Amino acid sequence: MQVFQPKFCKLEIFLIHLYLISNDHFEKIFMSIQLGKEALLLPEEIEKASMAIIAREAGEHGFSTERWAVVSRMIHTSADFEYLHSVRFHPRAVESGISALLMGRSVITDTNMVLAGLRKKDLDGLGCPFRCYIDDPEAIKLAARKGSTRAEAAVDRALPDMEQGIYVVGNAPTALLRLINLLGQGRAAPALIVGLPVGFVNAVESKDLLAGLDVPFITNKGRKGGSNVAAAVVNSLIILARKQR
Repeated sequence: MQVFQPKFCKLEIFLIHLYLISNDHFEKIFMSIQLGKEALLLPEEIEKASMAIIAREAGEHGFSTERWAVVSRMIHTSADFEYLHSVRFHPRAVESGISALLMGRSVITDTNMVLAGLRKKDLDGLGCPFRCYIDDPEAIKLAARKGSTRAEAAVDRALPDMEQGIYVVGNAPTALLRLINLLGQGRAAPALIVGLPVGFVNAVESKDLLAGLDVPFITNKGRKGGSNVAAAVVNSLIILARKQR
C-alpha cells in the first residue's frame, strides 16, 4: 500500500515548526520530520528555533544583551540551563574578549577538542591566530623535564602568544591552575581567560581561584564545563566582534 506523503514548501514547513515550538509541543517536531526531506530545517533555521526555545524557557534572566549572547550559546551547546545560575563574568570580560578579537590577538586553547570547535573562518576573517600547544614538541619536552602534565607545559609554551589574547581552558584544570600561577608571577597577561575545565579533581577549585582574580574571565561554579562549552563561549564573542566591525 502506498503511503501518502504531503508536500510542503519551505515557508510552510518553517511555519509548522514555529507553531509547534510556540505551543510547547516539541515532540511533534520529530513527527514533522517524517513528512519527507522538505520537512527538514536548514542549520540556520534549527539554530534560530533553538535560540527561541532557550529564550522562552529561560524567561527573565537579568543578563545584558552581550552577556546573554554568551550564556545562551553555552546553553545551546550543552542543553543545560544550569549555566543561567552558575556562569561567572568578570565585569570587563566580554568587552576585553571582543576587543582582543577586533585587534587580531591570538586565541590559545588547552586542548585540540576546544580548538576543533572554534569558528576558524571567522577567526581568519578577524586576523586572529589560533593554536593549541598540547602536542607541541617543546611542550612535550618541557613536561618530561619538569615532571608536569602536558597541559601545564603547554601554558608555558604559549606565553609569548597569549599576550593580550584569549586563553581558553575547556578540559584541563592543571592548565588553568598553571595559568593562575603565572598570572601571580606577572609572567602571563592574556586579555581574557575562558576557564571552564570539567571534572572531579581540581575543576571546581581552579575555577573558584580564577573567579577571585581581578583579571577578565568567564567561568562557572561547579564541576560542569567542557570543551564544547568553552568553544561556545569563544564563538559567541567572535559573533559579537564581527557585528562590531
